[in-house]
Amino acid sequence: MASLLTVVVVVVVTLLSIGSGGGGAIAQAVQHHVVGDDLGWDPSSNLAAWAKDRIFKVGDKIWFAYAAAEESILELRSSDKLEACDLDDPIGMYTSGLDKVSLDGEGARYFASSTPENCKNGLKLRVHVPQPANDEHTRFAALSAAAAAGPVPAASAHLKAPQILWIAFVIAVAV
Repeated sequence: MASLLTVVVVVVVTLLSIGSGGGGAIAQAVQHHVVGDDLGWDPSSNLAAWAKDRIFKVGDKIWFAYAAAEESILELRSSDKLEACDLDDPIGMYTSGLDKVSLDGEGARYFASSTPENCKNGLKLRVHVPQPANDEHTRFAALSAAAAAGPVPAASAHLKAPQILWIAFVIAVAV
């Protein structure tokens, strides 16, 4: 009888662990967006159309690929500066030809060609990162904190209340 009880408890604990996803949240993958897709950051690419169908999230990365000898990219302070192609006083400058920008917070970011003519011809980009839904934001923060803390030893795993109740129920029924 004791071996049957052991088998039942092991099966129930295993099923509960699988059913609850191991007790953790499912991580949403960070997206890597290549600006302009195959054309990259180029006057012939339609960056407004490219950005329109994208959903950017906190934690995503955007990549700028361009000919560094001919072009550089400025990050501007406001939508007004972007629309007017006012390239004075940028908050960032990218010059390597392959630049990664992390979207670390919600809100709008503004990028423009450092060449005024290219900017006026549409080589500019507005990226909007919406505020995540409450549960998404909480899950992202929890996952970030868990990743920073490192792995947790298996011996310190904690059972949740529903798992403990199921185990108690199975033991009571088996006995």
